[in-house]
This record gives sequence, C-alpha cells and structure tokens, in this order.
Amino acid sequence: MRFWIAGGTGLALAAFGSLLAIFHVAGTDEPAAATRLRVLYYRDPMHPSYTSRTPGKAPDCGMELEPVYAADVEPSRANDPPQASKLVRVSPERQQMLGVRLGRAEQSRAKGTLRALGRVALDETLVFPVIAGGDGWVTRITPGSTTGSMVRKGQSLVSVYGRDYVTAQRSFLYALQASEHPAPGPGDLQSQTSLTLREAKLVLQNLGLGPDQIEELARTHEVVTETTLTAPASGVILTRGVYENQRFDRGAQLFRIADLHHVWVLADVTRDDQSLVRHGDEATLVVANRPGLRFHAAVGSGLPPFDPGSRTFKVRLEVDNPQLILRPDMFVDVEFSLTLPEAVTVPAEAVIQSGWQKIVFVDLGDGNFEPRTVETGSRIGDRMQIIRGLRAGEPIAVSGNFLLDSESRMHPGSSGHD
Repeated sequence: MRFWIAGGTGLALAAFGSLLAIFHVAGTDEPAAATRLRVLYYRDPMHPSYTSRTPGKAPDCGMELEPVYAADVEPSRANDPPQASKLVRVSPERQQMLGVRLGRAEQSRAKGTLRALGRVALDETLVFPVIAGGDGWVTRITPGSTTGSMVRKGQSLVSVYGRDYVTAQRSFLYALQASEHPAPGPGDLQSQTSLTLREAKLVLQNLGLGPDQIEELARTHEVVTETTLTAPASGVILTRGVYENQRFDRGAQLFRIADLHHVWVLADVTRDDQSLVRHGDEATLVVANRPGLRFHAAVGSGLPPFDPGSRTFKVRLEVDNPQLILRPDMFVDVEFSLTLPEAVTVPAEAVIQSGWQKIVFVDLGDGNFEPRTVETGSRIGDRMQIIRGLRAGEPIAVSGNFLLDSESRMHPGSSGHD
C-alpha cells in the first residue's frame, strides 16, 4: 500500500517537473518569436518600393498593404525600410530570359542631333505699324490695302481727314515761310526759326506723312484737307484696323506691316538641353510635309525666355526667308548638330528613373548587379553623360534594366535570388 502511494507520488512529481520544463522553454523562446513576428513596415504588394509605417491601402491600386516581418529581412536591417542599393543576383539563364544586355561606361565625346519643335515668329525689328497721329475719320481705303497684301514703301494705304492733320500742315508752312524770308535780327532769332521748322516737319512725320508728301507741301504751299497715309516700309499687311467712314483716335493702329524676308523661329528646348545651345550655333529647319525643303538658321544673341506652360526655353533662331515660305505661327522641326565635351557616357537606355534618383545597374560578376545612383548630364542621341557615380570602363547593364529593377524591388532586403 505504501509502495503504491510512493509510486504515485513519484509519477506526479515527474509530471510536474515536465510541465515546469515546458513552461521554462516557452518563456525563454517567447521574446525571440515575438521579435521574428514583429511588423517592421507595410508595403504595396503591386509596387514594393512603396512602404508605410502604418497599415492601410495602396494609393495606386487600393489593395491592402502587406506586412513585412523582422524574420524576412537581414538582422542588420531589422529596423530599416528596404533600400534600393541592395545587390540583386540574376542567373545567366534568367538574364537571357529578361533580355539583359551588358556593356561598359565610356570616356567619349558624344555626338548627335538635338531635335526640337519650332514656331515661326516675326522679326521684331522688321515690324512697321501705321499709328494715327491725331483724331480723325477715314475718307477712303486704297484698293489692295487688305490683310495679306504685299505693299511697297511709300505706297498709299488710306486717306484721312482730321483737324490735327490740317493744323500741322499750316504750322509747317508758317515755319517754312519764316525760314525762307527771315526777319532782320540777332543770330539767336535765326536759330529759333530753323528749330521751329524742324519741329513742324517732325510733327508731320509723326502724323504719318512721308518725305515725298512733305516735299510736295513745301513746293506747292497748299494745305490739303485729305491726308494720304503711306506704307512706312515694304512688306505684307498683317492687320488692317480701319474701314471707310470710320472714326479713329490718336494712337490707334490703322495697319500693321511686316517684312517677312527675314523671320525668327522660337525653338522649344528643355532645361537640360538649353545649356548646349549657344549664340551662333547653326541649325537646320525642316517644314512638315516638305522634307526636301530645308532652311539654315543661326541661334540669335537674345537670352532665351522660359515658358512656364511648356516648361521649355524659347531659343531664338534667325532665318532668311527669301521666298516667303515661312509664315508667322507655322511650326517647323529644328535640328541642332551638337558635340558634347569629353565625359563618361553610357547608352541612354542604361539609365532608369527610380523615384527622385537615376539608377544604373553595375555588373559585379557572377550574376550580381549593384543598383548605382548616378548624376546625369546632357543627352545627345542615344548617349547620356554621367557626371557622378560611374567610372569609365565599368561594366553595366544597358538593356533589361527595368526588369532588373523589378527584380530588386520584388525582393527587398535579400542579397539576391536566382
């Protein structure tokens, strides 16, 4: 009887000891398990580069963000979000499947053609408005004085009547008579008479009278009630702002004439390319639907203004237009033949945009690629300047980069994969 009790007591003690051992082990591993299951951050399942410290929905697709646990990343990176500079390992077979092609960064002078879209504009130095020098009425429009008509310098445009025009003619004749028959007096009086005549002549010119008309007035000494306004230069009438029997005010623009034998072309050049184009550089203009027709142009000296709408600089080109083929507001293709200074260059497709950074995948051998952050310069043709981040001769991936980038993003924190 005692033996049974002793035996039962022994079994009970053994079972109790086992339970203590189990609880002891569980208590020892609980912190480690909790660490491994600790959520470090949440990521977009479709675009792993997007991470968040809190759960929620992905901004691009609306899917629930998936947690990333401490057990899924390297111990040294347990408290950091994924980095784009992780090495990615891709086996040769998978490289072939992804279309990865290798090359090298080169020290070279990139040559190529910079293409831009240009718009024909008027040469501001060859625009001649006909401005009303006084108040008046239009009595007659000269035939052929319509928009688009070609006119010669001195050609009649319009006849007007106004008190200002009549008064100016009389003042000129009085000053002319005083100059032709000077009264006896000191030299200062003679000088004043000559000054009055020059002033009266200047008033007539500002009213729109040409040299021939002023000479005719001086010869006949007859005031005309209807004053004929003539073209100040040869060119094309761009706008006509008056009609017969219309009243106009001083300062009104009656006609606008421009010489189109020399025009400007404003080429849209991006911020990165604007520094490549300098005063005096030559360019070729190609007219749409007329590929055989080319114009030679030169970059003007004006400072290119910035257009906030298109976010481009307007580079001004000066072009001779003898046959008047180029018309205001026409669009043309502009080609600049440029050569960049010697620098490290890579194929343009080797550089990918990753957020705010530009990345080149450097081949480290054995299927290992390093996503290298670089600073780029100008692009000419299919070559891109590398200002910082690469050395000449380094092997790089020149195609399949976006797939390599996807590989690295789909496995953040891992040292590589096959």
